Amino acid sequence: MLNTAFLVRRQDPGALRTALGYGLGLLVGLGLSAGILMGVGVPAADLLQEFIVQTFLTSEGLAQTLTASAPLILVGLASAVAMRIRFWNIGVEGQMWMGAIAASWVALHQIGPASLRLPLGLIAAFCAGALFILPWLWMKTRYGVNEVITTLLSANIAFLLVQHLLFGVWRDPANGFPITVEFPAESQFSMLGWGQIHSGLVLALIIAAIVYGLLERSPLGYIANAIGFNRRTAIQTGLPVTAVSVIVTLSSGGLAGLAGAVILSGTEHRLSQALSSGYLFSAIVIAYLARSRPLWVVFVAVALAAVYTAGNVLKVFYGVSEAVIVLAQGTVLMSVLTANFFSAYVIHFPDKARRRGETP
Repeated sequence: MLNTAFLVRRQDPGALRTALGYGLGLLVGLGLSAGILMGVGVPAADLLQEFIVQTFLTSEGLAQTLTASAPLILVGLASAVAMRIRFWNIGVEGQMWMGAIAASWVALHQIGPASLRLPLGLIAAFCAGALFILPWLWMKTRYGVNEVITTLLSANIAFLLVQHLLFGVWRDPANGFPITVEFPAESQFSMLGWGQIHSGLVLALIIAAIVYGLLERSPLGYIANAIGFNRRTAIQTGLPVTAVSVIVTLSSGGLAGLAGAVILSGTEHRLSQALSSGYLFSAIVIAYLARSRPLWVVFVAVALAAVYTAGNVLKVFYGVSEAVIVLAQGTVLMSVLTANFFSAYVIHFPDKARRRGETP
C-alpha cells in the first residue's frame, strides 16, 4: 500500500551509482527527445547528422557551437553558484538585461578611453547584474520573501526598462526596428579567426576557471557548501554566513549581467529586444545537469549550445517549432533529475520488511 511506503535517503550513494544514474537518465532523456523530434517529422537518420556530425565534426558547425556556448557558460555559472547556497536565482534574464543596458551605455556614450571601453563595459555589466539581484537578497534575508518570486518578477522590470530605452532615447533613427545603433569597434570583442568565435569565449573559460578555484579549492567554496547543506548549522558554528551569502549571490547576478554584455559585444553588436530570450531555462538546465560544478558547467554548456545550433537548423529546414525544441530539452532534464533522485533515495516498504523478518 502507498500509505506504508516512504522514501529513505541513501547515506552514501557512491560515485558509481551516481554516475550510472546520471548516464541512464541522460540516455533515456535523449531517446525520448529523439522520439519527440521524429514524431514531428524529423527523419531518424538526420538527427545523428544534425546533432553530432554538423555541430561537432565540421569546422563551421563546431565554430557556431563554441560561439553560442560563451554566454551559456556564464549563465550556467550564474545559476550554479547561487544553487550552492540554495538561493534560487530565477531572474537570470533580468540580470542579463541590466548587464546589457550597462554595457550599451558605455558603448553608446563612449565612456572612458577607447582602449579601455570594452573592459569598462564588461565591468559595468557585472556590477549592474550584481546590484540588480541585491534587493531580492535583502528581502529574503530581512523579511523571508521567497526569492523565486522576486527574482522572476524582476525580469519584467528590466525588460520594460529596455523597452523604454529602445523605443525612446536609444532607438536608432535610421532603422525601423527598436534597436540601437551598432556599437563602435572598440566595444566589440576581437575575432579569433575561426568562424564567428570571438575573445568572449576565452573570457568565459577564464571566468569558469576562477569560479572553479573559488568554489572547489578555497574556504569560500567550503563555507558555501555548508550554507547549502544546512544554513542554521553553519550559523551556529560561527561561519561568516551573511558575508559569503552576499558574495555568492552578487556574483551570480554579476555573471548573468556579464553574459548579457558578452552577447552584445561578441555577436549582436547592438541592443535589441531578443537579447536574453530562453536563457533562464538554459541556465537552470546547465546548472542542474552539471550538479553546480563549474567545470561540468563548461561541458554541459557546450553540449546545450550544440542542441541550440542543431535546433536552429531543424526549425529552418524541418519546420520544427521552438516549443518542440524546448520540450526536447526539458525531457532530457527531467529524465536526468528523475534518475538522480532514485540514485539518492530508496523506496522503503516497512510491511514487506516485517514479513521478511527485517528491521524496518
